[in-house]
Amino acid sequence: MEQAPENNRRDDSGNHDRKRKRDDRGGRGRGGRPLQHGSHQHKKRSMGRKEHNREQLDRRGRNAEQQDRNKQKAEKGESTAPALPSAFPAEEIEAEERRPKKKVAVMIGYSGTGYKGMQIDNKQKTIEGDLFNAFVKAGAISKANADDPKKSSLVRCARTDKGVHAAGNVISLKLIVEEEDIVEKINSNLSEQIRVWGIQRTTGSFSCYQACDSRWYEYLIPTHTFLPPHPSSHLGKKLEELAEKEGDLEEYRKRQAEVANFWPEVEEKTIKPILETLDDSIRPLVEEALYSVDAVDAPRDDDPAIEAAIETEQKPTEPAVDAEISVETADAKENTNEDTGNKVSIEPTNQEVKETLDTIQKQQPDINLNSETDGSMTLPESDVNKHALEAAVKVLKKAYLEAKKAYRISPERQARVQAALNQYVGTHKFHNYTIQKKFNDRSAQRYIKSFKVEENPIIINDTEWLSLKVHGQSFMMHQIRKMVGMAALTVRCGTHPNIFKLSFENNVVRIPKAPGLGLLLERPVFDSYNEKQAKQAGRENIDFSNYEKQIADFKEREIYQRIFREEAHGNQFNSFFTHLDNYRDPIFLYLTSGGLEATKKLNNKSLQGQFEESEDENASGGEG
Repeated sequence: MEQAPENNRRDDSGNHDRKRKRDDRGGRGRGGRPLQHGSHQHKKRSMGRKEHNREQLDRRGRNAEQQDRNKQKAEKGESTAPALPSAFPAEEIEAEERRPKKKVAVMIGYSGTGYKGMQIDNKQKTIEGDLFNAFVKAGAISKANADDPKKSSLVRCARTDKGVHAAGNVISLKLIVEEEDIVEKINSNLSEQIRVWGIQRTTGSFSCYQACDSRWYEYLIPTHTFLPPHPSSHLGKKLEELAEKEGDLEEYRKRQAEVANFWPEVEEKTIKPILETLDDSIRPLVEEALYSVDAVDAPRDDDPAIEAAIETEQKPTEPAVDAEISVETADAKENTNEDTGNKVSIEPTNQEVKETLDTIQKQQPDINLNSETDGSMTLPESDVNKHALEAAVKVLKKAYLEAKKAYRISPERQARVQAALNQYVGTHKFHNYTIQKKFNDRSAQRYIKSFKVEENPIIINDTEWLSLKVHGQSFMMHQIRKMVGMAALTVRCGTHPNIFKLSFENNVVRIPKAPGLGLLLERPVFDSYNEKQAKQAGRENIDFSNYEKQIADFKEREIYQRIFREEAHGNQFNSFFTHLDNYRDPIFLYLTSGGLEATKKLNNKSLQGQFEESEDENASGGEG
């Protein structure tokens, strides 16, 4: 990933800080030594051979010191967790038969769950780390080269982020591939999360990164993420308020027409029956806790929206036994509202309220929760009422979540999703869709060939999902997740589509990245290499279509099932958008009819770093 060059800071007179500091020293470098002509204080000076060798010795000394520190950590029980094999003893290396190695392209697929990304790292568990170990164990990499991937000229095509999956990716390197069953041997040394589809001989100069023409990514997202914010949320209120203020109320409501009845129906059919079971003394408290924005607001320094926008380390609890996940198309829309396509027939959960409060009673006998014959709860006025309040709110939030999951997207709403994705097609400045990029950074200009919504949604465990597929030449860090996040936010907020054009211009638009859970690299494309170099050299094409059946089975078992299972247990998408809906800072008011002006009222300094700070974020990270 390319990193934007650091711009020299200027003072009020327009002079460069760096130049001014050099002038203040009278043209002298570090230690007061005079600079040679054409040099600057940061330029590495030329060294003679003896001095160069001395520096190399110092570097070896530093390495030895690091090894000693690692050894001390190991003795103390602290894990240094090397992810690559240790160097083999010299006698084993000498005894090993010398075999020729060839430049190859290795076509792979993997589930990124539990891995710290694609790129090899000697200290963390990565996809390439496990692959490299498997190559060594299978004899595809000699013992002499087992301690350093650079000896095998390893290059990856696409560097995916932590937790991101790939149905197809490619690495190029030099391997020993004489044995016909080498692929089977490598796979036998890998977990079921990583598969090698095939190994193709390439030209000697082949680099999978340089030879890749374009890449296909897929993003899976629940359709309920395109529902508008709840009218009682901070963002829900601002959407109506600013639409009216800007004289855009009628047009705003047209953009939300196909979902206008969703929340009123949920309130009437699902929430109201639950509230009616509560005693009059607690009902107002429950409503206040459920609908009050202040109750969910948090300081900017520790805001749940920021925690959701950056990829957190939280992992959902895996079920003891994985239930079989049934898949069906969304054509079967029985029990739905014909006008909106919204399935909202949720049974009132009066019994759940009673059972939850009864559980509190058993756990804390000193709390007196009296159940009336009509099912309502009579609660004593005491400090312990907060437990009953929390229990009732929990049940209501669960009812809201179930109502969202029961939503089925209408063709009109799906068309709005496609219209939003169409805004990305072509060449644009995507400086707002990554990190550490500015408008004038040429590397922020990217070409998107297509961004399509699969026509038929699928239903998994009562939740409907859409598949979004994007085809582009190359992508910057978090670019795809931010593109999906922006598209989803604009659809759910009924935002005027000109916001996309503004985001490509010289403006600051803070866009949160959608959860990494739904993202996977589908395949890289090597058409130019296949048609020219491979053909001239008599090499086979790099083509994933040769492995369609194996890849399809792997995607279903190791990628799709993991995504659906993790969402069913963690509700990451619901949490992500709920946090954003209740974020009171003006940072997201560009989604309203107030546009960028509503957001610009926020002090620019307070915007600095918002949604960009994460322990795993750096400009050289993975794509998408």
